[in-house]
Amino acid sequence: MDDDLFPSGPWTGFYNYTGPEDRHRMDLHLEFVNGRMTGDGTDNIGRFVIRGSYHAPTRECEWMKTYPGSHHVLYRGYRDGHGIWGTWEIPPFTRGGFHIWPRRAGVGEQEEQTAKVEKPVTVQG
Repeated sequence: MDDDLFPSGPWTGFYNYTGPEDRHRMDLHLEFVNGRMTGDGTDNIGRFVIRGSYHAPTRECEWMKTYPGSHHVLYRGYRDGHGIWGTWEIPPFTRGGFHIWPRRAGVGEQEEQTAKVEKPVTVQG
């Protein structure tokens, strides 16, 4: 069950500051083994490392994203059928939301398209 919910390998997604239109891409390589989550990746800030944990029965996970020589970001999320959704926080300064999903053949394309959804157009009648 762990491998299905939390597959090791490449993941992608985004985080935001102010809302759905403010998305910043993340590319990650994650390893999930016996409740421990490790990995690394890149985003618009730079390279980072991941250290955290996951709990398959509750589908919850938590990790620290560390930019070497810089700052740390705490992530808390929940795994559903479309990836991991949750919040990030740089206490006590700021917080936002995120969504990541595994990049496997045939998996993730729908989530990527959902991430690119345009803002609705208001029609005046």
